[in-house]
Amino acid sequence: MVDVNFGVVFAVIVLIYLMSSIKILREYERGVIFRLGRLLPQPKGPGVILVFAPFDRIVRVSLRIDTLEVPAQDVVTRDNVTVKVNAVIFFRVIDTRLAIVEVANFLYATSQLAQTTLRSVLGEVELDELLSQREKLNVRLQSILDAHTSPWGVKVTMVEVKQVDLAPEMIRALARQAEAERERRAKIIHAEGEYTAAEKLAMAAEVIQKQPAAIQLRYLQTLVEIGAEKNTTIVFPLPLDIIAGLGRALDRVGSEPRAGNP
Repeated sequence: MVDVNFGVVFAVIVLIYLMSSIKILREYERGVIFRLGRLLPQPKGPGVILVFAPFDRIVRVSLRIDTLEVPAQDVVTRDNVTVKVNAVIFFRVIDTRLAIVEVANFLYATSQLAQTTLRSVLGEVELDELLSQREKLNVRLQSILDAHTSPWGVKVTMVEVKQVDLAPEMIRALARQAEAERERRAKIIHAEGEYTAAEKLAMAAEVIQKQPAAIQLRYLQTLVEIGAEKNTTIVFPLPLDIIAGLGRALDRVGSEPRAGNP
């Protein structure tokens, strides 16, 4: 009777041990197994695997893309402007063995590396480049981080600079600079318009000089435009030839000697 009870107890213990050794890994998970302290060549999963404790120890690693927000960093740009910049990093584990063995905590290590890289890279550019060429800086940050995290089995897929905070004084300075730039462009456009108008007037003068009747046609066209509007303007057409003849007559009268004068 004692042997039967002992056998039942032993079977129950073995069954409980086997049940506790069964692990289920999801599709996006892999299990890195240490057997007696030594790393197995291949990770386990997904699905049902057996982990025989205490000889085996499993470390679960997710293969999904993870996000890491870089806290706001004080950055001094190349033109000595202090800004606060934060960013977000998208990365994933591509080699679970390296992510567990080569670095103590790949999440923390990637975060610290991202902060130092963000300060060093953005400190090499000017403020205008930081504000206008953000896509170029994102690609550069991604390539640098990916090169440093590859030995850890981590792939940095994307880096995005989220926000650039400027001091109020710098915001006002940028507003004045933008206003001055708009005024400069307006003056250039106005000068170009005046230059084009002068060229067209010179061309029109050449045409009128070759064809004197053109000025009369233009004069009549102006009268038509004035008469088409509903106004109280009264126009008396006065040919220019009459004015020119009257001027010549007055000149002749003024040049004749008067009676009684020597």
